[in-house]
Amino acid sequence: MATDITMPRLSDSMEEGTILKWLVSEGDEVEKGQEIAEIETDKANMTYESDTAGTVIELVASEGDTLALGEVIARVGEAGEKPEKKEEPKEEDSGEEEEEPKAEEADKGEEPKQQPKKSSDNGASAESDGRVKASPVAKRMAKELGVELGDIEGSGPGGRIIKSDVEAAAESGGTKTKEKTEEAEAETSEDGGGPEREPEPEPAGDAGPKGEMQTIELTRLQRTVSRRMAESKATAPDFQLNVDIDMSAAVELRSKLKEMTETAPSYNDMVVKACANALREFPRVNAAYRDGHFELYSRVNVGVAVAAQDTLVVPTIFDADKKSLGEISRTAREAIRKVRDGKITPPELSGGTFTVSNLGMYGIDSFSAVINPPQAAILAVGSLKKRAVVDEDSGRIVARDTMSATLVCDHRILYGADGAEFLARVRELLEKPLTLAL
Repeated sequence: MATDITMPRLSDSMEEGTILKWLVSEGDEVEKGQEIAEIETDKANMTYESDTAGTVIELVASEGDTLALGEVIARVGEAGEKPEKKEEPKEEDSGEEEEEPKAEEADKGEEPKQQPKKSSDNGASAESDGRVKASPVAKRMAKELGVELGDIEGSGPGGRIIKSDVEAAAESGGTKTKEKTEEAEAETSEDGGGPEREPEPEPAGDAGPKGEMQTIELTRLQRTVSRRMAESKATAPDFQLNVDIDMSAAVELRSKLKEMTETAPSYNDMVVKACANALREFPRVNAAYRDGHFELYSRVNVGVAVAAQDTLVVPTIFDADKKSLGEISRTAREAIRKVRDGKITPPELSGGTFTVSNLGMYGIDSFSAVINPPQAAILAVGSLKKRAVVDEDSGRIVARDTMSATLVCDHRILYGADGAEFLARVRELLEKPLTLAL
């Protein structure tokens, strides 16, 4: 008997996935653990290994299809086995049952009493009763955003409404109904003083006075980043704290380490280690606010923001407080390499309790970062360069290697004093970097 292969959960926050490429064809023999498909999740693209052995008798989902978790994507059975024929959907069954009484009643010359009810069951009311074809994620998002599912044209398999359809409807200020489209055209006509009915829309690529237009569809990862950042700014009342850190001792330490090894820890590795040690001392910074309560975590997992292809990826350095500076350096270097090679896996992007974002290598002196929800804070690190400062002992102006750091905090869990004490400890550790080796 055939075994259904369903859309797997490949990350802790995954709700649906897209089949990017099938690595097998119908009729192929597969072994347990064999890679059979490339799937795009909300965090990364990765290959999926079959959890059963046999012959691929049916590829239910096509390349490019987006399906919710648990939906069937393929079936594996015995050689020569044919896929089972599935029953027609409920709505179609009811439609066929509707036609038979109609014919009988027509022969008898009687008025079909139940026809209006059946017709309405198969029409708009069927959608309003929750029987519209939509993924669970799309239904939840539509409810949250106040979008009518019945008015959306689905772009998923079989006209199924998926999350991107709901997002597009919400971004356009409503749903894709014919009535609303006509109203929008009429309003545009009135505002522009033109004729009552506008001509057909300009072909894609022509943006009028703006020149040629190119439309680029966001990847699933880009959409996820956009959604999470928008949620963060909309829900987290954040505030910022800024300090200038004297990195003279850190520069001297790294110079000595470079004499000993070609892969000396970077300044960002030192920042990660300093944050990890400080997070152990200030557990509320290593926490999250969720629905009226705090979640304090036993592990210190620091995420490091990395610029990937047209998006932002944050691999996690797990138990950073327990790792040596050298271990953090090697772990971070490997994670960055995987991100840029497109080989990072969802588990390596999950579980972060705090994030460090560094734009100093781009010459940015200081900046404000967006908190990675549901984390309590994020540290934005600027460039390290020589700046004029006042020497506290002599009172003279001298050149020192300094670096700016901005801590962005969620005010629902962290108050000014909490963030200030944490940031002061990070500065202290970086200004006395030998403590990072202890």
